[in-house]
Amino acid sequence: MEAVDVVVVGGGAMGSAAAWQMARRGVDVVLLERFEPGHVRGSSHGSSRIVRLSYVDPLYVDLAASAYEQWDELQDDCGETLLTWTGVVDHGDPATVSALTAAILDRGHTAKQLDPREATVRWPGLRFDGSVLFHPRGGQAHADRTIDALKTTAAKHGADVRHGAAVDMIRPVADGVEVHAPGETWRARTVVVAAGAWTEALIGHLVSLPRLTVTREQPAHFAALDPSTPWPSFVHHRTGAFARGGATPRGAYGLHSPDGLKVGFHAVGPIVDPEADRRGVDGRRLRELQDYVAEWVPGADPEQPTATPCLYTLTDNADFVIDRVGPVVVAAGFSGHGFKFTPEIGRILADLALGTGAAPARFGSAGWRVA
Repeated sequence: MEAVDVVVVGGGAMGSAAAWQMARRGVDVVLLERFEPGHVRGSSHGSSRIVRLSYVDPLYVDLAASAYEQWDELQDDCGETLLTWTGVVDHGDPATVSALTAAILDRGHTAKQLDPREATVRWPGLRFDGSVLFHPRGGQAHADRTIDALKTTAAKHGADVRHGAAVDMIRPVADGVEVHAPGETWRARTVVVAAGAWTEALIGHLVSLPRLTVTREQPAHFAALDPSTPWPSFVHHRTGAFARGGATPRGAYGLHSPDGLKVGFHAVGPIVDPEADRRGVDGRRLRELQDYVAEWVPGADPEQPTATPCLYTLTDNADFVIDRVGPVVVAAGFSGHGFKFTPEIGRILADLALGTGAAPARFGSAGWRVA
């Protein structure tokens, strides 16, 4: 049995960020990931994610701003550029866009509403609906590069990063916790569980979690018709027929990436079992996405998309699940809008694991239990 200060289970964005934050503080930490480097089974893979301040809820505006400071520290530490600042456009439903504008300005950040005609001249690759908001402090994170940088830099600071370590048991003991994977057992004061879609299966018997719903989402990459076209990251808040209930997608997002223009619908995929999911392409959803691009993204070719399935792990209210119960720190429910916060979530998890800080109360464990 190997003794360490903290075991982190899950080598996606949040687990890797927690390991990096603790290793740079001199903590003896091991990071256990069940799959191989660069795998596509979870939620953190891919070339890009949106980073933005545009939330109606001030909690998330502030969290994103704090995350930008941590992104700077990570980029300094790893010596790589992980963010590209293109600015972010929110457009569509006027009430939503107005609320987003107010929230950003109220928290002391820069934002400006634009006339749709002005926006079309500035970004001819997009069509604009209703009201248009632009805020410059946003763009994209390079996702795969970020995961690699977190793990490499954590290891540079002394973290033991292991792939192919499929944790099958977590057991609280008198002075901490035991974590078991085939052939090895670790004893630690604390375990951080950031296992994404596998959270419930791994610790559902141990911690009474909020409901976590796992879905398979299917964004796709589209070729730009003109390589010189400028692209902001964007979120389209649709109204009218497109936004009615049932299976019809209610909102869309997009950003430029090394793989082409990434466009997707938010949280519309089927509920899946992550162990059984085989990541087949849903032809109907892909056609809906092609139709959307044909109508709203005139700067992209809708005809030959490359689908990039991934898993979401969602809470009922879209808030994250972050807290400590006994020796167990839980981090879950990030999919769909969590990646932009990655290094800040890592800081919060490190504080929880080491007893030096707390998570925002909304993310907390009231009513949880540890067996």
